[in-house]
Amino acid sequence: MIVAFSVTPLGVGEEVGEYVADAVRVVRESGLPHRTDAMFTSIEGEWDEVMDVVKRAVAAVEERAPRVSLVLKADIRPGVTDGLTSKVETVERYLAQ
Repeated sequence: MIVAFSVTPLGVGEEVGEYVADAVRVVRESGLPHRTDAMFTSIEGEWDEVMDVVKRAVAAVEERAPRVSLVLKADIRPGVTDGLTSKVETVERYLAQ
């Protein structure tokens, strides 16, 4: 499964990069395949391991922020691995035609 999620601290002002970095650090330390862009972090793995990482990422932000917003989107497709790469490669292949 692939989960794209965004963790946003609320009540800390406009500069949230430091808080978001705490969440991304949890993802990177998980060892699971992942990508981070300007809006979301995507992570790939089995249901329990991915959701555990999301929960810990939220907790990392929650340690320093009075309120946390979580947006989450999941692609649950058993048997598919390397979806983070293969989905993008498919689109790129069509764009190259």
